[in-house]
Amino acid sequence: MTAATHSTLFPQVPDSADAVLEGLDPEQREVATALRGPVCVLAGAGTGKTRAITHRIAYGVRAGILHPSSVLAVTFTNRAAGEMRGRLRQLGASGVQARTFHSAALRQLQYFWPKAIGGSLPRLVDRKIQLVADAAAACRLRLDRGELRDATAEIEWAKVTQTVPADYAPAAAKAGRESPRDPAEIAQLYAAYEDLKRTRSVIDFEDVLLLTVAVLQDRHDVAEQVRAQYQHFVVDEYQDVSPLQQRLLELWLGDRDDLCVVGDASQTIYSFTGATPDHLLDFRVRHPGATVVKLVRDYRSTPQVVHLANGLLAQARGRAADHRLELVSQRPAGPEPVYTEYADEPAEAEGAARRIRELLDSGVPAAEIAVLFRTNSQSETYEQALADAGVPYQLRGAERFFDRPEVRKAGSALRAAARFGGNDSLLDDAVDLPSQVRAVLSGEGWTTEPPAGSGAVRERWESLAALVGLAQDFAAARAGATLSDLVVELDERAGAQHAPTVQGVTLASLHSAKGLEWDIVFLVGVAEGMMPITYAKTDEQIEEERRLLYVGVTRARQRLHLSWALARSPGGRPNRRPSRFLKGLRPGSGAAGGRVAAGGAGGVEHGSRGGGGGGVAAPAPRRARRTPARCRVCGRTLTDAGEMKLMRCEGCPSDMDEGVYERLREWRAVQAERSGQPAFCVFTDKTLMAIAESVPEDERELARIPGVGMRKLNRYGSDVLAICAGQEGVGLDEGD
Repeated sequence: MTAATHSTLFPQVPDSADAVLEGLDPEQREVATALRGPVCVLAGAGTGKTRAITHRIAYGVRAGILHPSSVLAVTFTNRAAGEMRGRLRQLGASGVQARTFHSAALRQLQYFWPKAIGGSLPRLVDRKIQLVADAAAACRLRLDRGELRDATAEIEWAKVTQTVPADYAPAAAKAGRESPRDPAEIAQLYAAYEDLKRTRSVIDFEDVLLLTVAVLQDRHDVAEQVRAQYQHFVVDEYQDVSPLQQRLLELWLGDRDDLCVVGDASQTIYSFTGATPDHLLDFRVRHPGATVVKLVRDYRSTPQVVHLANGLLAQARGRAADHRLELVSQRPAGPEPVYTEYADEPAEAEGAARRIRELLDSGVPAAEIAVLFRTNSQSETYEQALADAGVPYQLRGAERFFDRPEVRKAGSALRAAARFGGNDSLLDDAVDLPSQVRAVLSGEGWTTEPPAGSGAVRERWESLAALVGLAQDFAAARAGATLSDLVVELDERAGAQHAPTVQGVTLASLHSAKGLEWDIVFLVGVAEGMMPITYAKTDEQIEEERRLLYVGVTRARQRLHLSWALARSPGGRPNRRPSRFLKGLRPGSGAAGGRVAAGGAGGVEHGSRGGGGGGVAAPAPRRARRTPARCRVCGRTLTDAGEMKLMRCEGCPSDMDEGVYERLREWRAVQAERSGQPAFCVFTDKTLMAIAESVPEDERELARIPGVGMRKLNRYGSDVLAICAGQEGVGLDEGD
């Protein structure tokens, strides 16, 4: 379930550009108002990145600064692009192009192909695996189903990294890839596959990007026409950009820099496809004048879930870990994560199904629960367990909602009723929009009670029930809405792939759960050999597995259940153990191993147009692993971000030095004016209060105060310590 479907379904369109900014936090507002020049948004999980960038686009459009048709927003899935279009429509910014890289490139390629190449564009094949099988037969290579799938993935990787068949073997060795067959055989298969495509006059999805790049590189007139159309670019999930997608983005941009990228290196989980966070981390190298905004306020998860997520990354290694963002929960406290060990996998699945059944019986909606696993092969066990427990479920990654046959048929029936309903006796007793929809869909198989059991019949009913629910919400939000109005809404949602919520527990792999969220998440199979997966051998692969678990943890809003099984099957040898990633985090697992990664606080960094180097954010010095924060007055464990900065409960007495506090506020106002930043970007009020309460005497004591990172210590430390020591006029003179 996405944040869009969890929020108000039919909000009122803001009545002005300024109204678009209402409700944004300071960092999100900084993103929304930074409309020119290169902007890099480092956005942690649950921090409202989609909200920030859609409000940025909408604010620019509504303020007359951006023309809708000049903006191209690109992301990586049709669902994410559809959600972006839906949000922009709700903000009154229709007309903005929000597409996947492939969709945007295909549109351009179809338009320019007759002019640039001549004739019609070759047919696009949806699935390349049959072509790969035919190419293997031509090479006299015998591949089983698994090898065929893996060989196809290798070809895809080679193409997105712009590796030709002759260079595959050395490139794969350099990247540390384990080829499913001898690299020379894969190179031969790759070459045969390319020849076969040319013979059959077809192209694949990677060709769409490659050919668009080739046309833009070779035809200056075509490139200029594209650049005249699009002047402003927004790229979501920038940590997942491949070298080929980055090259396409550069060609779209030309010599301009009106680019806003959004990403989180700690959520890089697709490196096996060629994705790399390097483009995100090196953004400041390519754009020294970039504004960098860090979003760390987590609005999704409770402090308990956020604490576990931060703990996972605190043990991480590598470049992405050096740039991790330490999340700060903005939600009330919730229950601690639950850890459960089972004898075998069927028992684990039955245990999860039993708990889910109890949750449903207590009134929790099925759509607010998810079961997440590492591999799709784990799904069947949980499907059976949920079915046995009478729990409705849906498989994530299945056919898109508006593409389902029953939904298409229901849409046709509703459209016909809207047009000719006055002559339909079926609608005689329908007094309002919801009852009209129920009457029409009853002819398509909808009933007031769901059918017994699971399977195709239940799935069809769930789809129709989602449409009934959508009609009820639509009627409640739009007084006097008619069946024709609903049909228009459905058409717009189908175009945006903005699906209504289907009432069923979600079963999904961790990869397919990216970008989604639920109230309650069951993370299953969190055992060595599955998390990290057995074939993850190198340090880089192990760290990607850690990030994958981090993504799973941060899908939960309120409750999180983690489980593992000691054996695969009943009576099997109990030789499995919990994932190493949980060491030091789950109760009774001892201290965490490995070094501690440096964390990143929220805020804004304005680049210098004069040049400079370094990555998007220089790694801070290593810090000791944090222990739970406790009130220095009463000893209570602190979870609120503001209380943690003060190191005391809000209600506990303060021993703040009022004089120091006022001098700090005066000094901060001067610093903020000089740097052109809001005052809170220097230090927040809570940090100033904490300084005035502790009155540090040296840098070591100052550095202990939450909110005083190494960067701010180096920049402001001497001034702050001088103010605490009672020196007058510190930092208030006109010079620097």
